Amino acid sequence: AGDTGQGARTWIKEILNQDMAFQHIKVIYPTAPARPYTPMKGALSTAWFDRYKISSDCPEHTETIDSMCHQLTDLINDEIKNGVTKNRILVGGFSMGGGMAMHLAYRFHRDVAGVFALSSFLNKESAVYQALNRNEGVLPELFQCHGTADELVLCSWGEETNKMLKSLGVSASLHTFPNLNHELSRAEIEKLKTWIVKKLPIEVAKTN
Repeated sequence: AGDTGQGARTWIKEILNQDMAFQHIKVIYPTAPARPYTPMKGALSTAWFDRYKISSDCPEHTETIDSMCHQLTDLINDEIKNGVTKNRILVGGFSMGGGMAMHLAYRFHRDVAGVFALSSFLNKESAVYQALNRNEGVLPELFQCHGTADELVLCSWGEETNKMLKSLGVSASLHTFPNLNHELSRAEIEKLKTWIVKKLPIEVAKTN
């Protein structure tokens, strides 16, 4: 909570010493709306959804999560209107953004190419798990990263999320980074870039 899409872009740029750019992939950094955020005593914060508390052990604030899923669906639909096919779209984010991406993909858009979640987790009784319980069919692959020294979102919450999603049929990987707190590292972004290109390779024009 608290940062903007532009802020995230700048942060990644500082870590890599360059923009996270691809010749053939457009990167969009959406900004969450400002909303009263309960963990900050109801102060306004840029947050994808509200939380009762920062813990994996409490109910999800489904109302704000669901309304955000509808807004982000509009963003996906705009790209589709521009000619991008759904299987060429990845969704992901850092912290809350990664949680948001997991809700968006596994509950509403199972035909995207993949999902990435950095320093993120899902609550124990997440609506995502409930939705996947009834799942038939192929699910987007999940790429997860987590710092082992994260004091805000515990690495064990990320591990638990990974294990749960795997048990529900998601092909999920988890990469842990020693001594990394609730932040991004260069090694992690480089790993993510490699995964992105693997999921969205350059399309070779078919010759008849």
